Amino acid sequence: MNPTIERVKLVFVGIFAVVNVAILVWTLGWVAPEKRCVESHKWWDPDTRACAQPILTSDITGRVISDQKARNEALRAIGRLQPQAPSARP
Repeated sequence: MNPTIERVKLVFVGIFAVVNVAILVWTLGWVAPEKRCVESHKWWDPDTRACAQPILTSDITGRVISDQKARNEALRAIGRLQPQAPSARP
């Protein structure tokens, strides 16, 4: 076979391999950590690639939310309470 065709074939196979490795690194190193962080109800910072635990202001100040419904909603928003199950109707 023509050596030029063999060389071009190897170049394309090499480019294909490098692109596949780059996609794998991007998926495992950038996309997967963000997805795990968001699924666990935490905050993802794309600049520093850090996953942070949200906290309520009442945890810092010591003042609790007096309205129980509002408190439950705030706790649910940061992932401390399980989401309410839909009420079963007979």
